[in-house]
Amino acid sequence: MSAVLAPAMRDARDAGSEPLGCYHCGLPVPPGSRWEARVGGAARSMCCPGCAAAAEAIVDGGFGGYYKNRTEFAATAGGDADAPELALYDEAGEEGEGSFTIEGVRCGACVWLVERRLCALPGVREVALNVALGRVFVRWDPALCRPSVIVRALRRIGYAAYPYEAHRHDDALRRARRTLLRQLFVAGLAMMQVMMYAVPVYLADDGTMDADMRALMGWASFALTLPAVLYSALPFFQGAWRDLRRGMPGMDVPVALGIAAAFAASCASLVSGVGEVWFDSITMFIFLLLGSRTLELEARRRATEALDRLRRGAPASSLRLRGDRLLRDTELVPSARLAPGDLVLVKPGQAVPADGVVIEGETDVDVSLLSGESQPRPAVVGDALPGGAINAGQAIVVRVTSTAHESTLATLVRLVERAGQGKPALALWADRVAAWFVVALLLLTVAVYAVWQVLDPGRAWQAAIAVLVVSCPCALSLATPTALAAATDRLLRRGVLAVAPHTLETFERATHVVFDKTGTLTHGCPRLRRVLPVGELHNEICLRIAGALQTDSAHLLSAAIRAAMPESGLQARELRFEIGRGIEGSIDGVVYRIGSAPFVAELAGGMARTAAPPGITTVWLARAGAWLARFDLSDSLREEAREVVRRFRDCGKTVVLLSGDEQGVAQAVASQLGIAHAYGGRLPAEKLAFVRELQKGGAVVAMVGDGVNDAAVLKGADVSFAMGRGAELAQLHADGVLLGEGLGPLADAAETARRTLRIVRQNLAWATVYNLAAIPAAASGMLNPWLSGIGMALSSAVVVLNALRLRRG
Repeated sequence: MSAVLAPAMRDARDAGSEPLGCYHCGLPVPPGSRWEARVGGAARSMCCPGCAAAAEAIVDGGFGGYYKNRTEFAATAGGDADAPELALYDEAGEEGEGSFTIEGVRCGACVWLVERRLCALPGVREVALNVALGRVFVRWDPALCRPSVIVRALRRIGYAAYPYEAHRHDDALRRARRTLLRQLFVAGLAMMQVMMYAVPVYLADDGTMDADMRALMGWASFALTLPAVLYSALPFFQGAWRDLRRGMPGMDVPVALGIAAAFAASCASLVSGVGEVWFDSITMFIFLLLGSRTLELEARRRATEALDRLRRGAPASSLRLRGDRLLRDTELVPSARLAPGDLVLVKPGQAVPADGVVIEGETDVDVSLLSGESQPRPAVVGDALPGGAINAGQAIVVRVTSTAHESTLATLVRLVERAGQGKPALALWADRVAAWFVVALLLLTVAVYAVWQVLDPGRAWQAAIAVLVVSCPCALSLATPTALAAATDRLLRRGVLAVAPHTLETFERATHVVFDKTGTLTHGCPRLRRVLPVGELHNEICLRIAGALQTDSAHLLSAAIRAAMPESGLQARELRFEIGRGIEGSIDGVVYRIGSAPFVAELAGGMARTAAPPGITTVWLARAGAWLARFDLSDSLREEAREVVRRFRDCGKTVVLLSGDEQGVAQAVASQLGIAHAYGGRLPAEKLAFVRELQKGGAVVAMVGDGVNDAAVLKGADVSFAMGRGAELAQLHADGVLLGEGLGPLADAAETARRTLRIVRQNLAWATVYNLAAIPAAASGMLNPWLSGIGMALSSAVVVLNALRLRRG
């Protein structure tokens, strides 16, 4: 907190009053704000529900003394790892995982150091640093480690770090951007002015300019270069000093050494009147390198846009109904306080605060934030709405079915936060190379200087500076994370969330794409077409028994049968579920089974009595020694399924249909879609075994599925995608999630994966070729510091701009 606010807080505390603005963070309180929290026995004004919740948590946790002793507001607190907020974070860290904002990460050496230092902490199980987002994800054993220990460890090696908070992280990015733009402006102004004095000296190389005028030009250039070196180049010197203190030189070290060496040599030449001055090269180098760093920061900012859009989609407050909902008596409450069963009024233009069901009104809702689908869809009484959906029509009343923390939007935010954590194989390779690149470069610089001292001492200093300046380890470090961040943002806008770090890389290499049928190639909304009694009970009784047995089943076929008999009037006991086979239960002392023919036959005895028509899924019902009924269900194919299958075939991938339905049903669907390989009647364990057999034969398998039954095979495949409407367990085990209703984004993901890997390889190839060509040229004296500076800055810019092409479209 600034020195202005701290005395103001002390004066207010001494006077027995509260500071102006929000009591927690100090920001202005919006007119008419109703947010407040009780601190020190008095109601304190708050600017938002977030501050109110934080203040209540601090007081409830027994840290009320924090407000009496603080010297700065909470918005900029956190310099001390033992601050009350961090202590509360320790108390809340029971789950043993979390994200931390980390500032100052610049290159592969930084990544290597951070991950190695945190992995050395007792109890730390997993560390994944996302350079593009400036965040590190850590999983730890709560019995052995705490968040405060992680923050202390990061600060001790020179990085500003604190538990991740969205607003604080965004503020840090904005501050960094403002500072960088100011430094860029000063460097650009200095460069232009110095060139005004340098050009006449270059033009007068025939001796027409006398020594006094040349010296005057040199001193003017020195005065103009000084602000660029002392202010604009400050990030490079600070980064280099931090790297040297921790014993792991990063890419700022050669940059800082190059600037310092060139400036020192120029000053020595200026004072002695012998030799060249390179003030114009220094200012140009600083300006171009800051320009490249600005592009990098802009790429990082864009990488966070998708997550920012999702966060803004969750309303901070909601209109909760109290009393008779017809009277529309509402109260404004924080969305975080909503509980299942609460009724909320959602006005036009407002977002649904949590998952719920429409109980009054009809409207259109916009779910583009969640699924990427641009067209609003109708919502009527009884329809389920996800948290984050925008009401685009009439006011509606929604009964909340989940807390805001457990809503679809909150789950999606957590999945997006997981995306980008960890690195694919190409990124790991680049990090290993970049970590040792700088050390090798410094040794090479010493060798170049020594060789030129023997050959031509007058050129030794210039050659050494050129080697330091021309090298570009940052291109190696930026090549992969920048491209992956741009690709992840593009996919999210198109309705695909790549969660695992290897998703795109492995999907591009996949040789086989294996599809589940129900809910994947079909809409997942099967309908009961016919009930065929095969025993002494008639249709209605069979439906009632089936409905009772499947009351607690989430399977799509069970839901279709229940829809035909919403209230069976019967109660089943001793239910036993066998995944992929069926359900057994007792009704009035009689044991029944419903499910596949082999499962039911174990109780009924004999064989199924009739065969179903092609393309029809059958569910059988029986009791001991008697077959009772056959339920015929069918599901319509997704309109885009045929085109998606064709696109994969055209790419040379083998498409396979792997289903738990009967072989005849699976074959009928495969024939309609042009899939040559169809395998039906596979239980979850058999699906997994099938995929592993493919892998043993050298195949790289991409699995696309929906539902609890697919969780095991999704986990076992090389890369997997779950339908966004599928079971939460399936999404948890998948490497990617299709957020919309259709399969179309899957084909887009394949194309994006291909483009991403191509651009990553281009970036790595460019960085490698550039360094292999430029460093020897500088060492041999072919490049002076001026050209070397341009080369390094342009090398980084090429990598970033090439990666940002992935955002188009």
